[in-house]
Amino acid sequence: MSGPTRRTLGRGLRAIAACAFALAVAPALSAPAGDAPPTFAEVRAAFRPSEAVLLDRGGTVLATARIDRSVRRLDWVALDEVSPALVAAVVAGEDKRFFEHDGVDWTGLAIAAWDSAWRVVDGRRPRGGSTLTMQLAGLVDPALRARGGEARTLGQKWDQASAALAIEERWSKREVLEAYLNLSSYRGELVGIGAAARGLFAKAPSGLDARESAVLVALLRGPSAQPAIVARRACSVALALAPLADCDAVRATASTALAGGNRLQAREDLAPHLAARLLRVPGERLVTTLDANTQAFAQATLVEHLSALADRGVGDGAIVVLDNASGEVLAWVGSSGELSGAPQVDGVLAPRQAGSTLKPFLYALAIDDARLTAASLVDDSPLAIPTARGVYAPQNYDRSFRGLVSVRTALAGSLNVPAVRTLELVGLDRFHDTLRALGFDSLTEAPDHYGAALALGGADVTLLALANAYRALANGGVWSASRTGAAGTGAPMRTPIGPGAEGRRVLGAAASFVVADILSDRGARATTFGLENPLATRVWSAVKTGTSKDMRDNWCVGFTSRYTVGVWVGNFSGAPMHDVSGVTGAAPVWRDVVHFLHREAASRSPVPPRGLVRANVSFDPPVEAGRDEWFVSGTAMAIVRAVPRTGDVPEAALAPRIRYPAPDTIIALDPDIPAAHQRIAFVASDARPGHAWTLDGRALEGKGERALWTPAPGRHVVALHDNAGDAIASVAFEVRGSP
Repeated sequence: MSGPTRRTLGRGLRAIAACAFALAVAPALSAPAGDAPPTFAEVRAAFRPSEAVLLDRGGTVLATARIDRSVRRLDWVALDEVSPALVAAVVAGEDKRFFEHDGVDWTGLAIAAWDSAWRVVDGRRPRGGSTLTMQLAGLVDPALRARGGEARTLGQKWDQASAALAIEERWSKREVLEAYLNLSSYRGELVGIGAAARGLFAKAPSGLDARESAVLVALLRGPSAQPAIVARRACSVALALAPLADCDAVRATASTALAGGNRLQAREDLAPHLAARLLRVPGERLVTTLDANTQAFAQATLVEHLSALADRGVGDGAIVVLDNASGEVLAWVGSSGELSGAPQVDGVLAPRQAGSTLKPFLYALAIDDARLTAASLVDDSPLAIPTARGVYAPQNYDRSFRGLVSVRTALAGSLNVPAVRTLELVGLDRFHDTLRALGFDSLTEAPDHYGAALALGGADVTLLALANAYRALANGGVWSASRTGAAGTGAPMRTPIGPGAEGRRVLGAAASFVVADILSDRGARATTFGLENPLATRVWSAVKTGTSKDMRDNWCVGFTSRYTVGVWVGNFSGAPMHDVSGVTGAAPVWRDVVHFLHREAASRSPVPPRGLVRANVSFDPPVEAGRDEWFVSGTAMAIVRAVPRTGDVPEAALAPRIRYPAPDTIIALDPDIPAAHQRIAFVASDARPGHAWTLDGRALEGKGERALWTPAPGRHVVALHDNAGDAIASVAFEVRGSP
């Protein structure tokens, strides 16, 4: 018997067997057996995307994060959102009589039974006779799925057919199609039409064309098939829909889709760091306190300003915005994104050196304790403090000293030596405990570990903790925790409710007001920053900058009547910046965010609390002009006089002496500052105009109380000489480092 004759006879026998099978088993399957299948609503409700979604307070999507790493599923896609071309391709390629049968295609099932019994392969894999509904049964029924998904034995086919009949008694054809498209695997980890369309074609399911639809249907038959097999099957599907379909174009589409890898990217990425911190459950939709508009503006502003500073070695930054009243976080920008060398690091929570940003809390304590007032005079002159590791000699940012200045000028101008002297008044332990009470949990060492450098920010803090501590100043000295959770939830949403708004008083209301008034005083900060600088906003605001050692971090943190904004700029690697301070780096970002927040509503200056008085003061000697000043009740004065500190005697009774450097001071050269810009100022007290300076026996430029010198490594002796040329004071010191 010839080959064609045998194949014809085989097809005839299979057809006869199919009819006999249908007549025999159809009555038995006419009613479903066993437990009822889940409803369409139950299946859809149980569907969980592999991603979780972070939402702002109004429900706007801020970020998505993949939680389930075993598969890649996106949101459930309604059938109305699927391209008609794909629906037609699925029916043509998988179940031509889908809209005619009741869940089981009896002819196809009978042929599958014959093939199973007689192993008739006919040169290719048998289709198996499963309808779309039978395949769906294997996707939704755990028992059927446990047997390997697509049934192969007659018993498995029987179970699937029974389940398919039960499904179609309760489900509409549209529901069957919709569930099938969303539950099926397509390629690799891609499950569901949403993930498949975006992962393979970077398209929404509604945008799929006929060629792309044919490729997806081919993948349904074999998600892990070789590209050549997928292309051949896709061509068959395309020809079933349109006999004149261009198979070359279909094969090219299949090749491009399978060669391009997974094109699935995060759909929204406005707050990736907070999403990574909060999102934990696949499919959850988490409502936060963030405001999408504020978040987007802060992120764009940070990138814009850092791009302009790229030639100065700046790559990273972070921003946090808090609501003063509630502590709700309105913006959480953890990094500069593509500008950053380590974009996964969250700058809002990364501990960095605080610089001068801790000074307001120190002065608030001194004012609270009535040790100082805003008008008190403090000494900004060279200071040397012996420590176990050598002599600590704080310097001001501009390497100069101003002598006697008021507390207002010292704080607004961010002078370092007065801050260290104020720490001596307040006490290191008390300042350390207060910082801990203000939420600086990163201060884990004992106070002595930080020493006098704590006054100048010699401790690591996070941007979130720093901004929230400034929020305590805005709230009159009352601290409460910040929070990222918003009130109200809606299924299937979850809300990460943070700590309540209950707070604790850390600083006095009157002292907090005085410090805020100083930080908002444009004139007081002009001695250091000038009148025109990024700290001068169009609305009332109180602000402080800070720069850590070697310009590795700079900060700008401040508040208005409604918001607190914190900005950090630097490099996550710890690399120093070049000629970038808090005023030039972080402050312009801070100013722009403040102006955005108050684009419609003005910021009101705070109302003075009880316990404050306003009085006019003058200074003796007249180191500053007279003015009206705020005082805590009981500390007001009309004339502020310079009084020697305890144990001091009037300068007039002293012989000329060298005040800086102190004996055995070790001075380290900064390799990041050009040598031409490094100077050491030698300072003396009660020196006469004709007194001269020498270094290692050689004359220095400068007469009287001050001389400048370009440092050179080695041990040196500086001496002050009277008018006759005799040495009246000398100090030995050492310079270390490369010139």
